[in-house]
Order: sequence, then structure tokens, then C-alpha cells
Amino acid sequence: MESLAGTLAFVFALVALGYLSGWSGLLKKDTGAALTDFAVSVALPLLLFRTMARADFAGSLPAALWLCYFTAVAFTWITAHFVIVRFFGRDTRAGIVGGLSAGFSNLVLLGFPFMLGLYGQEGFEVLSLIVSVHLPIMIGTTVLLFGLFGRSENGGMGLAAIVRDFLVKLLTNSLIIGILAGLIWRFSGLGMPPLMERLVDALANVAGTIALFAMGLELRRYGISGNVRPAAAMTGLKLVLMPAVALAMAKLVGLPPLSGKVVVTAAALPCGVNPYLIAVRFGTGQALASNATTIGTPLAALSTAFWVAMAEWVFG
Repeated sequence: MESLAGTLAFVFALVALGYLSGWSGLLKKDTGAALTDFAVSVALPLLLFRTMARADFAGSLPAALWLCYFTAVAFTWITAHFVIVRFFGRDTRAGIVGGLSAGFSNLVLLGFPFMLGLYGQEGFEVLSLIVSVHLPIMIGTTVLLFGLFGRSENGGMGLAAIVRDFLVKLLTNSLIIGILAGLIWRFSGLGMPPLMERLVDALANVAGTIALFAMGLELRRYGISGNVRPAAAMTGLKLVLMPAVALAMAKLVGLPPLSGKVVVTAAALPCGVNPYLIAVRFGTGQALASNATTIGTPLAALSTAFWVAMAEWVFG
């Protein structure tokens, strides 16, 4: 395991380099989107495929792991929804976006390379267990809530049509395909031909670096525009409340040390871009979601270090 300081410096330096490349005009505005597409559609799915095909999950406790992580998600989401609706006076639909922004960790672009640097391949395998159900649960819950509370403003689509649209997008999502393909390959008992193994390794090994650099470029593109106070509140809940609940749950459930560290670290990561994309899809809370990502990512350089250190102290 690399030192915490070294991992943090490397991860956030790559994000900063991406941001500076966009800010200085060295790279065009659309480059970030192109690099993100490559990372999310090709490199990261192959990394997940390789992990699922080769990993040994015998020592992991998926049910307990999921219970700890998604309890933290649910508690933070409900709190954020209450804050947005009651304290800031926004409608229920904005509250859904606020809850999603506070409970959605950037487990892919930021979490994958961060976990590999901190806990190595074993830690990444534990994170993969969370990632395997994270997107379906988070996006599925959001779609259901919008179907129940936002039908009059969702473009005329009923709940059944929204669910159908969600399932199609989920089953064609490259990350989900990578996970399923890796599991199928694993259970088939087949070995990888040398050429295939070399190609998979070549692309999977650059996934983390490209993802972090692309994330920096994307932060430059989204920026900050309005709704700063609600976004700051969501960021505070994301970076403080969610990892605190995850730590308490991991200790209460008795997770193994590595799983406990991974679940706390995953909960401590800042919000990713998916809440913004969902906000755009449903036409509400775009600035709130965008600002939560832009504000939370640099602050996470300090807050994540604190929670990683706390997890090390608690789990040894």
C-alpha cells in the first residue's frame, strides 16, 4: 500500500493537471468529454472485466459490505432531501437531485485509481463489489422517485416508460457490461489467450490515469453557477456525514479490516458527474448537482485524507 500522502498527491495532481490543461486552453473544451467517453466506455469496463474474471472474492462479505455502504447512502440522501426541501425551500424534485448529489460517490473516475493506490488490487476488488450494484441501485432509486413525484413534469412519460428507459440504459451501460462479461468469463473456466490478455492489460492499465485527467478537464467544463449555498450544504453532507455513518456501520457490523477501510473511503469520495446528468435528464437541479461536484472534488483532498486516517486508526 502506498502512503496516504503519496496517493492523495498523485490522484489530485492528475485531476489538477487536467483542470489546468482546460483552463489554459492547451486542450480544447470537448477533449474532456472525449477522454471521459474513452475511460468509461473502454478502459474502465476492461479493468472491471479483468477484475471480475481473475479476482478471488472468497474473503469478502458482499451482503455486510452493501449493508454498510448503502445504509450510509440512504441516511445521507434522506437528510439532504430534508435540507433542500425544508431549509432551502425547493420542491420535491430538486430534493431528489440534492439527495442523489449527497449520496452518490465518484467510485469510478476517482474511486478506481484512488483505491488501487491506497489498498492495491485487493482493495480494488472489494470496491468492485460495491460498484457492481451501485449504479443500478442509485439510478434505479432516482428513476423511481422521479416517477412517483415528478410525473407531471417529466415530459409526459409515465412511471412504466421511465423504468423501461432506465432498464435499457442500464443493460447497455459499458460498466455493467464489463462486470457481467467478467463474471461470465470467470464462471466459464476459460483462460485468456495471450493476445487477448495483452490487449486487455494494455487498456485496463491506463484506465486510472486517463480517468483522473479527464475528470479534471470535465470539472473545468462544468464550473460553478448559482445555487452555491445548497450545493455547499450537499457537499458537507457528502464529505462528512456519509463517511461517518459508513464508519459507524462498518464497526457495528464487524467488517474485516480491509473491507471496513474500503467502505469508509468509498463513502468519503466526492460526488461524481452522474447526478448532474440525471438533473439534466429531468430538467431540475442542474446547477445544484454541477456545483456539488465542482465544490466537493477539491475539498475531498483534505476530507478524504481525514476519513482514510480514521479508518486506519479504527480498523488497524
